[in-house]
Amino acid sequence: MTKQIRKAAVLGSGVMGSGIAAHLANIGIPTLLLDIVPRELSKEEVVKGITLKDKKFKNKIAESGKQKLLKQKPAPLTAKKNIHLIEAGNFEDDMERLKEVDWIIEVVVENLSVKKDVFAQVDKYRRPGTIVSSNTSGISIEAMAEGRSEDFKKHFLGTHFFNPPRYLKLLEVIPTKETSPEVLSFMQTFGEDVLGKGVVIAKDTPNFIANRIGTYGLLVTVQEMLKGGFTVGEVDSITGPLIGRPKSATFRTLDVVGLDTFAHVAKNVYDQVDGEEKQVFDVPDFMNKMLDKGWLGSKTGQGFFLKQGKEILELNPNTLEYGPRKKLKTAAVEIAKQQKGTANKMKALVYADDPAGELLWKVLSPTLIYSAQLLGEIADDIQSIDDAMKWGFGWNMGPFETWDAIGLEQSVNKMKAEGIDIPHWVEKMIADGHTQFYKEENATTFVYENGEYQPIKLNPKVINLKQLKEKQGVIKKNTGASLIDLGDGVAILEFHSKSNAIGLDIIQMINFAIDEVEKNYKGLVISNQGKNFCVGANIGMMLMEAQDDNYFELDMVIKHFQNAMTKIKYSAKPVVVAPFGMTLGGGAEVALSAAHIQASSETYMGLVEAGVGLIPGGAGNKSLYLKHLASMPKGVQFDLQSVANKVFETIAMAKVSSSGEEARENNFLNASDAISVNGDHLIYDAKQAVLALAAAGYVPPAKAKFPVVGETGYAALLLGANSMHLSGYISEHDLKIAKALAYVIAGGKVPFGTEVDEQYMLDLEREAFLKLIAEPKSQQRMQHMLLKGKPLRN
Repeated sequence: MTKQIRKAAVLGSGVMGSGIAAHLANIGIPTLLLDIVPRELSKEEVVKGITLKDKKFKNKIAESGKQKLLKQKPAPLTAKKNIHLIEAGNFEDDMERLKEVDWIIEVVVENLSVKKDVFAQVDKYRRPGTIVSSNTSGISIEAMAEGRSEDFKKHFLGTHFFNPPRYLKLLEVIPTKETSPEVLSFMQTFGEDVLGKGVVIAKDTPNFIANRIGTYGLLVTVQEMLKGGFTVGEVDSITGPLIGRPKSATFRTLDVVGLDTFAHVAKNVYDQVDGEEKQVFDVPDFMNKMLDKGWLGSKTGQGFFLKQGKEILELNPNTLEYGPRKKLKTAAVEIAKQQKGTANKMKALVYADDPAGELLWKVLSPTLIYSAQLLGEIADDIQSIDDAMKWGFGWNMGPFETWDAIGLEQSVNKMKAEGIDIPHWVEKMIADGHTQFYKEENATTFVYENGEYQPIKLNPKVINLKQLKEKQGVIKKNTGASLIDLGDGVAILEFHSKSNAIGLDIIQMINFAIDEVEKNYKGLVISNQGKNFCVGANIGMMLMEAQDDNYFELDMVIKHFQNAMTKIKYSAKPVVVAPFGMTLGGGAEVALSAAHIQASSETYMGLVEAGVGLIPGGAGNKSLYLKHLASMPKGVQFDLQSVANKVFETIAMAKVSSSGEEARENNFLNASDAISVNGDHLIYDAKQAVLALAAAGYVPPAKAKFPVVGETGYAALLLGANSMHLSGYISEHDLKIAKALAYVIAGGKVPFGTEVDEQYMLDLEREAFLKLIAEPKSQQRMQHMLLKGKPLRN
């Protein structure tokens, strides 16, 4: 099916509909956002002479949904300018415009008859071949398509996004019996490659995969809390990061989701199942009382938790009164905290003979059994179930991976001893000698499916560095980084120090990697698959040297760092840096030195050294200044002072982008740099960029002088900083940092427009850095950041 989605329409402009429209706009797809026409004019509109026929009035609901995108947190838009790709309209005037689009997504109220009415209109106006989907969280997809045309049915399916659509990776795609296989295949590929999602194919059953299991697990947890007399806070203290779940654990998650939404999802299953399963989905009385009181969670200001001043109080489910938040502290919890990795923490907890262990076992074991019972009903394979829970609910391990982690045989024996029925297929699997759902062989992961192990299905654009290293080994490694052969003549330098912080070990590996690649490879990718690309240089090491007055050592380290950045920039072979997540300080300096940046859509990039009392020391000031200069139109006179001002402001205010797109707006990326929407494809995309540069006959940039604003520009840069200091907005030490930064950006004491070379700027930068790190107040800031993880204003 050779189809492209050039334009889309979203029907329904609530939080979810507008969020999906924002996600489409973020990837450059113009989108019509339509909603119902308001029933009556407000008093203000009557006074203004607005009538019921005015287009602006009729578009009001959709326009309001669109405008809210600019204020929501976390931001649904990767850049505010993307909002211009969303056009608001209404169901009365604009349904005929559906013939302009290639994909129509329905996100109206969760009511089957309303949805069927909308689809009758859609069928009337859509072009044959246009894909239509519903974002329902659980209404039958088959039932929605009843009575529609044959072409509609062939091109209709469920596409269930998770909220917020920009950040949550899961997209459940639900075909009907009549959905064309080509349409299903296209949406799976489009979902992964263009929307950047993790796609799972789900069956048309109540709540599909993730909400079915996730809601079950949450309700089991609530019921066990009530039975065992635990508190809300105690449950959250052991059902979060300790077992590889999000920080929001159980009840904070419910507060974020909204109790009304959760109750609706639970009722959806309750109405469609029988027996013991029905009992689990019956929401406890105290929750119904909370619903009556409007205690829905974050959106109403109180739920399971209530913030009073700086204190967070927890709800007592028996009295519906709030009291101090408690944590569950037991021997097993302490032992688990000492373990490395989620699997070991989980194993230490679930078999422990203490309150925490017993609670977790009672919560976990029914959820594992339930997941196994649903195999074949909600999805055809266990990998889809595991992926759905990881991508939709933020679990580190899906239910079957969890079962492997705690030991399948050991846990099944414990379940049997407690009289729990084990699904027949799990019993047979163990009887056949298979004691794991997943196994590794020859650096390939296999998954149990229909009585045998199959290699797990992966998009070829997903590169797993851990498996690559197991399969091919490494070219060279030290404590900070490894150089690995990526295949096709491309190598990758992977950082793996703590927080991927840059120290001498990584600098050493950068130098080795460039030398090796220049001799034997087409080019180099610098990236990794840690939590963040790189949080900067190792400030702990630098603080220690500064406190011991080892300024000669520090000067040498900074020189090595600057030289490594220069080596990246002038490498004879192309170097592509692929940043993602936090890319701060030294991490941003590595990216700025590259021939090409292939950023993830979720890249939070900034030169943040001012927050620890310093300025960038690894070529960051010079590199960002040159990136700004390179973005100026060629052959046209421009205002050099405004370039210096922008660079100064970006570094002095320690601005961090909230997306890859915003990093481009801050000039960390230029027009030729690229952004990967799917973070799992980032290394693949970076490799393709290396190959493209090599095929085009890559030549490193020529060394050239560039103009600076000099002494007069320095004075102009400090105007704002001085006035902020006089007004009390910044401290004396902030002003000192600003002066040092302004001196470097301005190029020192030279006349305006003087042309300088890179080494001159690097020397200024290094001198300023060393002066600032010797300051006691800078050292206090560094110490505070290391201890508290946040900046000190002194």
